[in-house]
Amino acid sequence: MNENTSSAPQERGNRKHRVGMVVSDVQNKTIIVEVMRRAAHKKYKKVVKVRTRYAVHDETNQAKVGDTVRIGETRPLSKQKRWRLEEIISHAE
Repeated sequence: MNENTSSAPQERGNRKHRVGMVVSDVQNKTIIVEVMRRAAHKKYKKVVKVRTRYAVHDETNQAKVGDTVRIGETRPLSKQKRWRLEEIISHAE
């Protein structure tokens, strides 16, 4: 019996998750999420803040600027979108 034809559900590979803040929601079904992290400078070894901006798919247009959100890695949805909105952690005030 072939292992791929078993009735058990297939496990997907581990997908990355990030938590960041929405900085733009102008586009339809797309938000821009900025993730801040701290990293050591290669030459000087000083700890600096590094920001990365991700184009994220938001199917229902529910995230607004200032919201803190969790995003998850997914298959390519367009030229730049490789992340999908998983949940809104907190809303902007």
